[in-house]
Amino acid sequence: MKVKICGIKTIEDALKAIEFGADAVGLLVGQKHTSNDFIDKEQAKSIVRALPPFCSSVLVTHLEDNGEIIALAKFVGVTTIQLHGDSTPEDALHIKKELPYIKLTKSLHVIDRNSIELGRKYLKAVDAILLDTVNVSTGQVGGTGITHDWNLSREIVDTYDAPVILAGGLGPDNVKQAVNEVRPFGVDANSGTKGKDGFKDYVKLEAFVRNAKS
Repeated sequence: MKVKICGIKTIEDALKAIEFGADAVGLLVGQKHTSNDFIDKEQAKSIVRALPPFCSSVLVTHLEDNGEIIALAKFVGVTTIQLHGDSTPEDALHIKKELPYIKLTKSLHVIDRNSIELGRKYLKAVDAILLDTVNVSTGQVGGTGITHDWNLSREIVDTYDAPVILAGGLGPDNVKQAVNEVRPFGVDANSGTKGKDGFKDYVKLEAFVRNAKS
């Protein structure tokens, strides 16, 4: 089970996540929605430079302009881009053409059965699909701390010909159940590993990785 810890804001938190066994760290850069999880591109670059070998670094962005996304990914030096905006499959193909050495993930907001067909359109354009939750009342996407219908997620895992990563409201207490029910390629957590200060809680962080991989 692959584990990504998102919302990393410091080198210390990134290195702790890797020490506990995480396979990837997510850096939120390119802000569209109000959130204190976003960092500037200089800080993101410094975190990527401090990572040990064999750890994936993921640019998680809400930007939608292909040129901005490509320039940002080059500057930060990430190995993966996670598109959280309204990028189309054609946009994704353009980014992959310009950055053939970078893996591309598209977030899919699991709301109802229509989400299944929406995500299918991206299968030939990206390397993986990430299933996340949207807070309908606020419009917040990602980092909501809200789970979605895992039955739909399991159906997506079973029918998509691509790696599927499960996110949305996952934490130490429910990740094992989520893995057993959905059987994804990997899991991703942000708010479920945070402390009250907005940075990573190392007890939650270690427990999340351990429970996900057990």
